[in-house]
Parts: sequence; C-alpha cells; structure tokens
Amino acid sequence: MNKTEILNVENLNVSFGDEEIIKNLSFSINEKDVFVILGPNGAGKTTLLRALLKIIPYTGKIEWKTSKISYLPPQEFFARKDLPPLNIKEFFKFKKVSQKQINNFLNLVGLEKTILNKEFTKLSTGQFQRTIIAWALVSDPKVLLFDEPTSGIDVGGEETIYSLLHKFWTEKNLTIILVTHDLNIVWEHAQKVLCLNKKKICQGSPEQILTPENLKKLYGTKIKFYKHVHGEN
Repeated sequence: MNKTEILNVENLNVSFGDEEIIKNLSFSINEKDVFVILGPNGAGKTTLLRALLKIIPYTGKIEWKTSKISYLPPQEFFARKDLPPLNIKEFFKFKKVSQKQINNFLNLVGLEKTILNKEFTKLSTGQFQRTIIAWALVSDPKVLLFDEPTSGIDVGGEETIYSLLHKFWTEKNLTIILVTHDLNIVWEHAQKVLCLNKKKICQGSPEQILTPENLKKLYGTKIKFYKHVHGEN
C-alpha cells in the first residue's frame, strides 16, 4: 500500500555560534508513521524537533504537507515550580477549543474533569503528563511531536503513557515523531527509526538497523538490548 509523505527534510544543518549541532541531515516521514529519533544525550534530538517546528534558525529544506502539528516539549521544560499559579482550566484556555472538547480529551487520557480546578503543583507526575498530552491532542493535530514523554515517570506509568499514545495513533490516524531512549518502545511501536548523533548514523525499520554494530556506532559503546515482544511479562 502506498503511503503519502507528510514531511520531507533535505540537507538540514543547525549551528549555535561555531558549534555544529546537526549536519547535512535528510529524511522523510509518511502519514501515520511512528518515527523514532534515537541517540545519546547531546546528539541534537531536541534541536531537531525545534528545527522541524521552525522555531530556531536552520539551513536546508523542511517541507510539511500539513499545518496541524502539535508539540510536547521535554518534561523539564514544564518546571512546575516556575509556572504561574494557573489551574488546569486556565491552562486550557490557551487552546481555542470548547469545554466539551477539553472534557472529552481529559476523559480519553483517563482524567476526571474535576482536575480542571487543580493547580499544576498539586498534580502527581502521572496526572501532569496525562494533562499535557490531552493539551497537545485537544486541537486535533495530524502530527504529534513528543520529546521524552515519560521522563521522570516510573515504569508502570511509562507503559500507560505509551499505551495512550498507541491508542491515539490507532484511532485518530496520527503521525507521531518521538524522541526516546527506550529501545523496547522502539521495537514495539516504531515503523521507522533515525539514529542521530549530530549526523545520521543509520535509518530504517527497527528490524533493519537496531543491530549491536549500529548501536555501538551511535552510542560509542556496546549496548545490551533485547527485542521486547508485546504481552510478555
């Protein structure tokens, strides 16, 4: 079955001062891909997402075939101690959507609408993460960009968050671009993987490119991993 391309990137370069962060990067993403960006800390993964959103300077070509894009920054971006004393209802007012839509998406991520009256500082880590996922989804995007969406969440919570993302991907015909360090998530959910360490190290399906040799090239050391089979204990 032929797929429709939703993003094309050619010869992308990003520099901060004299430091090259991303070098001559090219790739494409099709509609309804789960496209995972994998790499060590400092590899340029978050910088790549920001360039794709065109919120930092870059050279090269970034061509989107949709304007309905939503971005969930890294967990540390939402340092809740630094947020103004907003409750969740006030936070959702930044989105031009109805209260019914807000209630529906809170329900879809497993939250009661009573949470709307709580301030961010009163939420558990899991509640907080679910809330901002609902916030990212409520405007009905075609593409979701997620940067380490389970950072700071325990293993049980991580699996729940990824289950939610898989549910929305299945039901809403979404394209997901995901930064993660979790190789099990790559095996379980990704159609394509981009191995990035300032430049492209490898790209393809998990079965093609997640080899010990490629992971050693990517991380600079041997990585122990196993292929996770869904449903295994």
